[in-house]
Amino acid sequence: MIQLRPIALALLALLPLLGHTASTNTARILSDTLAALPQCLSWRIEGMCLWLDCDLTGCSVKTSLKVSHYAPDAVVTVRNDIATHPWTEATPILAASYTAASALLGTLDGGGYMGESGRDKRRHQIYREADVIGHPLGAAGFLTAVTWVSGILCPPMTWPLYPYFISELDAAVWRAQVPAELLYPASWIPGLRDIGTFPLNTWGNVHPRTGRVTQQDEPKAAAVIAQRAGDIVTRTGQPHIYTPFSAYAFVLDPAFRVSGPPPLREGDADTGVWQMLEPKTDNTCYVFGGNDSLAITGWSDGFPTGRRDEAGDYVFNLWRYYECCRRRGAYIGSVP
Repeated sequence: MIQLRPIALALLALLPLLGHTASTNTARILSDTLAALPQCLSWRIEGMCLWLDCDLTGCSVKTSLKVSHYAPDAVVTVRNDIATHPWTEATPILAASYTAASALLGTLDGGGYMGESGRDKRRHQIYREADVIGHPLGAAGFLTAVTWVSGILCPPMTWPLYPYFISELDAAVWRAQVPAELLYPASWIPGLRDIGTFPLNTWGNVHPRTGRVTQQDEPKAAAVIAQRAGDIVTRTGQPHIYTPFSAYAFVLDPAFRVSGPPPLREGDADTGVWQMLEPKTDNTCYVFGGNDSLAITGWSDGFPTGRRDEAGDYVFNLWRYYECCRRRGAYIGSVP
């Protein structure tokens, strides 16, 4: 694992803008995220945390409320071309990463190794770039303000607008030039890590975690690639160039004891759920992989006309489940 923090600091210092038409921006992402809070937050009281507080006069036991809820950790973008990005404010990061990747690995083509369209229709294969960037809601002050004033929300555990994964910088593995993903049995054993129920699977497999998916349905291919990117950043020690979510989380808000979610796992809502932001906006959160093989309408139906296969750009929120309580001394335990 090579962490992105030193690279990202250099990338964020560069602000060249590429000519393109973005489909979303930070303000819209914030608005769509807040609109989904009633359905995605799932806030509840879990109990009380017990703390031992000691000073010169003696010790006492104090309590604080223990709560749980989902929080938008990151914006995951799946895109067709490294020369364009659907999120306006992500463009400087994208431009700098292209420069860095080109210097390291030589000339990179825009649509991957299947041509400009990123699609091989004969083999039903789709290739896409992907990136995982810390959700801007933490920078907006909303979650931070509510957390500090009331203590009823867990603090965000990802850095806002921080690039945790950029596939251009991970091109050697993401484009399968270095077959590191073949070290995982799930890369060559069908059904071991499927998004969906094997063998009735209309989505795809998590491994190998590269940018190529065997899938004739564009939206489902994007969902599979987003799941792969999320799978990488929620784990440590993976053979990719990235920064795990947990790398610097401990310095974000030491005033709270936070129990973060386990690594993202397909089909398991306790590890993370998704909300599509582009090309259409959902106000609900869900896991990928529903079996729609016998349904009249599938998950990927209902996309805006002309957007389903043209741009190939998809933007998702990754929400993850947290439990936390405010620190009031030395932790003793919790009461449900």
